[in-house]
Amino acid sequence: MYIFAVLMTALRILALIAGVTSACDILPRPGDTQGVQQAGRWEQHGRIVVDTDPRFTVVYLRVDTNLTGRHDVLLARYDFVPTDALGDGYSLIVALDLGDARQLSAEHRNSLGDSIPAWGTVTCLCRPMRPDSVRGTYTMQTRGQRQIAGRIDAILYFTAWNDPARHATYRLRQRIHGVRP
Repeated sequence: MYIFAVLMTALRILALIAGVTSACDILPRPGDTQGVQQAGRWEQHGRIVVDTDPRFTVVYLRVDTNLTGRHDVLLARYDFVPTDALGDGYSLIVALDLGDARQLSAEHRNSLGDSIPAWGTVTCLCRPMRPDSVRGTYTMQTRGQRQIAGRIDAILYFTAWNDPARHATYRLRQRIHGVRP
């Protein structure tokens, strides 16, 4: 009888772990990119500001919180280190203008660039790149008091600062989350 009780308890714990991990989407899915999200900021009263400094070939994405009324934005940074070699790692910063996130349906794919304006930057030891556009989808999974979580499946398009004929694309397909400060 004791062994049966221990087995039942273990099964309940495994079922709970499986339910929590599937609901939270913690584990990567097949085809996900291998970036590590290092930062995620969610503001409920903000707007995305894109500052460009062509002298230094830099684009800054930041959140302006001097806004009255509800307007949700999400700013996240992903680091990619494909190999142990020096110089082939890069970072992507993506900014999403969600509008009023309370109006987004859970598990519904929203089009990036159309229904959700999006911006991206890349930092790498490569030719300086200027952002063009972000296309793909954002799916909100959960929205709480302090955190918003979902999935992003996007391609970020860039053009070289000094050569408009040179283009680059970066894929971002994985979980995205933001925490309110």
